[in-house]
Amino acid sequence: MVENGRVLLTERKPGSHLAGMWEFPGGKVHEGEDPRDAVVRELREELGIVVRAGEILDVTFHRYEEARKSVLLLFFEAERAAGSPEPRALDVAAFRWASKDEMDPERFPPADVAVLRKVRARLPP
Repeated sequence: MVENGRVLLTERKPGSHLAGMWEFPGGKVHEGEDPRDAVVRELREELGIVVRAGEILDVTFHRYEEARKSVLLLFFEAERAAGSPEPRALDVAAFRWASKDEMDPERFPPADVAVLRKVRARLPP
């Protein structure tokens, strides 16, 4: 989600896989759940905000060999709904609004790096 030239990011919680890394908010899709509905639900649960999920920005697959885990990620454009509260760290370690220069690929999970480049390219200098 981009507002005022900044991207909303969340920090992974201690004790989780890739703890301390920054990522685009979202999460797992429940069985039978539409991925767009999952984005809306996850941002409400993690940050207490109401959003509308738009088009898919990117799809990526990544295998984390060390964790013996594979992920298929769908990255959606999202827009905060009118009247939505400001974000709060409800089910994440922290959140922040980051500018293009504040998004260091070294601080993101490897699965997010390709889309991170695309998002940075869309932001103002």
